[in-house]
Amino acid sequence: MFAVIQIQGKQYRVAVGDIISVDRMEGEAGDSISIAEVFLVSDGKSTKIGTPTVKGAAVKAKIISQDKGEKMEVRRYKQKVRYRKHVGFRPQLTKLEIISIS
Repeated sequence: MFAVIQIQGKQYRVAVGDIISVDRMEGEAGDSISIAEVFLVSDGKSTKIGTPTVKGAAVKAKIISQDKGEKMEVRRYKQKVRYRKHVGFRPQLTKLEIISIS
């Protein structure tokens, strides 16, 4: 069984037991959250597609940790004008474990 959900404007394909990293969400490690924006639910035999969401469907997840991601580097360069710019940052991420799809 899997579902396609939306969290903070991004879509993820999830199944029970999956661990996904999403942009930082409010909450502490161990908190449970419910995601109501479910676009598709499939159990292998039948598939329900929402318009735009599946009515009555919800995905429950548990926050595992609040972490920083890998360092990302952005470099800009323009030739002949001696313009160089370098910016680096580490995005704030939340790890979620999918508990159930209903």
